[in-house]
Amino acid sequence: MTPQSEDFSAWYNELVVKAQLVDRGPVRGTMVIRPYGYRVWELLQADLDRRIKDAGHDNAVFPLFIPESYLKREAEHVEGFSPELAVVTIAGGKDLEEPLVVRPTSETVIGEYMAKWIESHRDLPLLLNQWANVVRWEMRPRMFLRTTEFLWQEGHTAHVDEDDAMRETMWALDAYAGVARELAAMPVVAGEKTPGERFAGAVRTYTIEGMMRDGRALQAGTSHYLGTNFAKAFEIQYQDEDGQLKLAHTTSWGMSTRMIGGVIMTHGDDKGLVLPPRLAPYQVVIVPIGRKEQGERTAAEARRLGAAIKAMGIRVHVDDNRPQLTPGYKFNEWEMRGVPVRIELGMRDLENGVATVVRRLPTVEGQGKEQIPLEKVPELLPGVLADFQAFLLARAEAFRDEHTATVDSWDDFTAQVTGGWANAFHCGRGECEDDIKADTAATPRVIPEQAPEESGVCVKCGRPSAYGKRVLFGKAY
Repeated sequence: MTPQSEDFSAWYNELVVKAQLVDRGPVRGTMVIRPYGYRVWELLQADLDRRIKDAGHDNAVFPLFIPESYLKREAEHVEGFSPELAVVTIAGGKDLEEPLVVRPTSETVIGEYMAKWIESHRDLPLLLNQWANVVRWEMRPRMFLRTTEFLWQEGHTAHVDEDDAMRETMWALDAYAGVARELAAMPVVAGEKTPGERFAGAVRTYTIEGMMRDGRALQAGTSHYLGTNFAKAFEIQYQDEDGQLKLAHTTSWGMSTRMIGGVIMTHGDDKGLVLPPRLAPYQVVIVPIGRKEQGERTAAEARRLGAAIKAMGIRVHVDDNRPQLTPGYKFNEWEMRGVPVRIELGMRDLENGVATVVRRLPTVEGQGKEQIPLEKVPELLPGVLADFQAFLLARAEAFRDEHTATVDSWDDFTAQVTGGWANAFHCGRGECEDDIKADTAATPRVIPEQAPEESGVCVKCGRPSAYGKRVLFGKAY
């Protein structure tokens, strides 16, 4: 593959195909998610779905086709999405009386049904979630990161007041940060978006931002407090305890298959994928070594060992059915596909009663490969995998911190955002954001939730800072 240092974009585009995560779809900008890639999504989906249900939300499914008039009822929303919309005008061989928009997001159609289902304050909060595919017409597609069609979940909730809606908004943000750190080993920064970066129609937008290994930012999940904007447009009202009609406060929040792209670019190296154990389709692969009778003996022992490892709740694969391939080829292939632990099992290993255990990356200098007694392997592997998961998070956190700098001058700012994030004061004006983007291609990624309170002058225009703290700027995907 092309080395990351030579062309990070080319490295990524080659890897997602070679690692059998995706194939390119028949329509420009679409993708076929292959079984190996889809398993990563299933593992992430299962964990996030559990969190969503544990917090009291119910899954539902809403239509893929949305009447165009629904989007037009919230002017800022339709304006924000207009360039990305795919619209159906002919169906059944006839022109439609009203064009249908292929779902770019579901605030409008779900808002229509919230208005039907909510009557009293007793109906609130209404906590809905949908696992679905959406379509946004991309001009510069890239697999997982920006495709015309992608998979996601979208939460939509309605509440009696702003306080309750904001608790929901922040719950979703915390849930996304938990998934990123605990499953993807991505040390994200959580916080609010600037007004210029808000979701179309939102009052406030919150985000988790991760740093990729080229120093760029990836928006990995967002949560929006929508105020009463959509409630006004769709008449989402409830009768309070005094019998007065009031508008509900709504939220929406989403995480998509873009997270898979984030995992690839947070941990991958010149040899290929590096998958966190909690998201790896195969956490362990066993490669038996030998030909003919010796091959049969090592394969039989590999299957026995695989069964014992599986009994420990570990996802394991025994690569024993491709005799035409050399062990070296298999080692390189599984390394490229990011398997956290590889076990090599040859005749010499069997004679010595050991297995050769190889980590995808050494967690301690010089400790990438070791021999472990065969009978001890199943019981030791959970600890090995947990250590590797923790190692990847710490490694990514260290990389992010090394490539983030606090800056106060424009010269330092422009130098810093060429390969990392700049922590700087900002005046909050949209025109200034536009000027920064035009000059450097950097945008304000997040006003960090955990940042200390500070004041100063804008790194670009010198006006007083607007947010009471510094803002993280960087180039983004």
